[in-house]
Amino acid sequence: MSPPKPEAGLLRIAGLDAYYGRAQVLFSIDLSLGAGEVLALVGRNGAGKSTLLKAVMGLVRTEARKLVFDGTDIARRPTHAIARLGLGYVPEDRRIFTNLTVEENLVAGTRAGPGGQEDWTPERIFALFPNLADMRSRSASQMSGGEQQMLAVARTLMGNPTALLLDEPSEGLAPVIVDAMAEALNELRRQGLSIVLSEQNLRFAGLICDRAAVLATGAITYDGPLAMLADDPALLEARLGL
Repeated sequence: MSPPKPEAGLLRIAGLDAYYGRAQVLFSIDLSLGAGEVLALVGRNGAGKSTLLKAVMGLVRTEARKLVFDGTDIARRPTHAIARLGLGYVPEDRRIFTNLTVEENLVAGTRAGPGGQEDWTPERIFALFPNLADMRSRSASQMSGGEQQMLAVARTLMGNPTALLLDEPSEGLAPVIVDAMAEALNELRRQGLSIVLSEQNLRFAGLICDRAAVLATGAITYDGPLAMLADDPALLEARLGL
């Protein structure tokens, strides 16, 4: 892989704690994402991966020394304001509009991007996800889970984000769809989009990411090369219990 050289600090997180009610679930998270970088956020179920993405998007209560996206402090901003800054989010449950067609879902997600970049259009989306091109008039309720996952990513791209948070995009998908998703994400990487990929599937993450951050019981236990983690059984056991 030949990713764009990352620039430090597109997303900067320092000392972040997150809570569900009175229960603390994330502890002193320090993490950064460079411009043009694709980061794998890995860990077992219940480790806090989804919560971290929700914390960045303002969907759970947080306290942080620093939570900055593209130079703007987002620690106290509502979710819609964070999205308007260019941070796209695809939740694990997808949340597409099942009563709308593929193309109507894309139109519903449309938002003008910042000047100087090519905006996403349905035709550009269909070039990235050829499977969707053949079903543009199909109701989203009539799509497979993998096709709906592609549509969820595609709809978020129509908002012209500069960074994308993806929560378990390969979970439950057929291998052929997983490979198609990896191909699309690598194309986004080549175009310079920054991505945080929350994943349990190290094989899938390894197709796209060079760097990994491991979450275990709400804390970062490893932040470094994904290949080093994947190729070291002792390290996998120590960090992930795998």
